[in-house]
Amino acid sequence: MYALQMQTACQGEGDGEPQPDPSVQNPEPTHAVTQDCSSFDIVRATQYGALERVTELVEAGADVNQLDAETVTLLHWAAINNRREIVKYLIAKGAIVNAIGGELASTPLHWATRQGHLATVVILMRSGADPTLRDCEGSSCIHSAAQFGHTAVVAYLVAKGVNPSMQDRSAMTPLMWSAYKINSFAYFHSLDPTRLLLTLGASHSLTDNLYGNTALHWAIIAKNDTAIRTLVHYGASLDVPNFKNETPMMLLGPHIGAAWLGHKFSHEIRQKQGRTKVWCRDKRIRWYCMISTPFIIFYAIGMIFQSDLDYFIKLVAFVALYIAIHTASNYIYDERLYYVLPMSIYLATKMWIYITWVFWLGLHAAWYLWLLVVGGSVPLWICFLQSWRGDPGVIKASHEDKLNCIVELAENGGFEPQLFCHTCLVRKPIRSKHCSICDACVARYDHHCPWVNNCIGARNHKYFLGFLTSLLALCVVILTAIVQYWQFECWTNLTDSHTADNYLVAAATCDAWIMWITTNTALHLFWVGTLLTCQCYQIIILGMTTNERINAGRYKHFSKGNPFHRGALQNAADFCDCSLCGLKAKPSTDWLHSYDLKQSVEKLPLLSQKEYQYV
Repeated sequence: MYALQMQTACQGEGDGEPQPDPSVQNPEPTHAVTQDCSSFDIVRATQYGALERVTELVEAGADVNQLDAETVTLLHWAAINNRREIVKYLIAKGAIVNAIGGELASTPLHWATRQGHLATVVILMRSGADPTLRDCEGSSCIHSAAQFGHTAVVAYLVAKGVNPSMQDRSAMTPLMWSAYKINSFAYFHSLDPTRLLLTLGASHSLTDNLYGNTALHWAIIAKNDTAIRTLVHYGASLDVPNFKNETPMMLLGPHIGAAWLGHKFSHEIRQKQGRTKVWCRDKRIRWYCMISTPFIIFYAIGMIFQSDLDYFIKLVAFVALYIAIHTASNYIYDERLYYVLPMSIYLATKMWIYITWVFWLGLHAAWYLWLLVVGGSVPLWICFLQSWRGDPGVIKASHEDKLNCIVELAENGGFEPQLFCHTCLVRKPIRSKHCSICDACVARYDHHCPWVNNCIGARNHKYFLGFLTSLLALCVVILTAIVQYWQFECWTNLTDSHTADNYLVAAATCDAWIMWITTNTALHLFWVGTLLTCQCYQIIILGMTTNERINAGRYKHFSKGNPFHRGALQNAADFCDCSLCGLKAKPSTDWLHSYDLKQSVEKLPLLSQKEYQYV
């Protein structure tokens, strides 16, 4: 067993043999040995990483392919301890790359894979190691990597041509092992290979030979919430029975131990159990229902306010409306469509404001207010559509490009979270970030705006600022028209002796619908003004995005200051890609393909040489 091999490699501190740390995926090889290595035999020298002693013994005639008492070669010991220089040296001296050794009859590549030593795996693969060879238990390297959550190794093996759905002796696939063994509570999400395997084309419908379980069965058995969500998101069936005739749905539902998982997937469960009507299962219908609901609710609230009913009856009507909304949500609500609601609320508010303008406010509005509303609506909707439907700067790559990127980064030590996205499988440009809502990496990522249901990034940030500015101006115009409406319709019988409170009460009792519109417009004015102020402060004063301002501590290039800040006026000029007050904008940066910080800021004349030292 591998555990026995590890004990053989690490007899304990009394023997002084090195103990590889499985929590470190790619540690630097240790060449500095605290004790004298001149008396070490070649096995011990290899384990310790004493390259000079290994070289001395090999040059003196030692066989690089000699086996110890357990049929383990020197290359096995070098691989399991991540002694990269010794691995290179032994291979150069004729070490057999695919040598079989140990109780599991495995190769050095198996040993390096199990420990997650990506750099050693790369060296062995480039030297001809065969990743499809199996140990005596029928497992290949990709199965071991998936079992221990070594995502980078899994990605590299698949990129080098290993089948992501390869089955071991019991027909377990890497996806099954990942779903069963790697729980998100024990590993960071970036170390979970489940999503990566699915992205690379691993099949979630295969079953094993022992139990007939799919990957989803194994995830549910392990109570792996992240894996379950990921598999369901990628279309894994909840109705496939195993040899005990148990479906994932059955494992989620009746078992007390998995009751909390069943709650998280109540929507899918209700659909499969037939508790909702067929038309409610259609995603398009639910989408239209969720989009249209805010329009209906906005009108219903306004009409309740506008009605001549007694205050108690109005309260009852609001309670009834709430119950109706709650009941309907059980049928039309879809967690995967939740993110369309804020935008739908915005569109509903704007539609009823426009209708109110045409049939109420516009009748008393001055001509210049009409001109401002019509003229201001043009840039408002242009900027809104560009912010909503426009490309924010999504980083795209073909499947072949993704595989090539994995190989390139793995062979150059670039599998760091800031350099590679384990979800999109792309190299991440500087200032980019993966948006979990859009499930995409966005260049010069600012934030995900729920009101436009899109990310704000390199290609639509200007349109977003234009949208906020136009919306703010429109709110001011609408409130001005509302005041004129009140003067004509509600305040004609009031005198100057009345207080401001009396004017508001008169306006509310005169036309409750207009007061409802006023309240919503005022709220829009407040939050849009606040958001626009924050955006301008970040762009002009700080020279940062919202994401960078919040997470500056997570980015190395902000450890000694802001490399993108050039002063307020110059920051504005750079953002607008234009000259401003005699300051010339730097050449436009292609943030979708800017991977090197120094190259991106080296043209900025206001930066000192000290500020370049971030890469």
